[in-house]
Amino acid sequence: VQLQASGGGLVQAGGSLRLSCAASPSTLTFEQYGWYRQAPGKQRELVAVITSGGFASYADSVKGRFTISRENPKNSVYLQMNSLKPEDTAVYYCYAEWFQRHYWGQGTQVTVSS
Repeated sequence: VQLQASGGGLVQAGGSLRLSCAASPSTLTFEQYGWYRQAPGKQRELVAVITSGGFASYADSVKGRFTISRENPKNSVYLQMNSLKPEDTAVYYCYAEWFQRHYWGQGTQVTVSS
């Protein structure tokens, strides 16, 4: 299983970014996708999760600003991030769950300037 994340970058506070993550092989059906983030000197934080049925949950710090979605035929998950804040700066990692095991993408840097 491999995951490829993309979409990070540098944005000003209040701006938006959309992260994408594609899982392979396409023949697998992943039960759950999610995004974590880790800022320098801080613990890894679970940002958002979406189940195979489309149920989404979010960390309190991003509720109302971030939206997680999935596209099953493409084995892809997305994280739409709006109203970004400097405290959202971190490396964002996607994961896919298959038979209760998490598989990870390589991480993509998001930097929000004030």
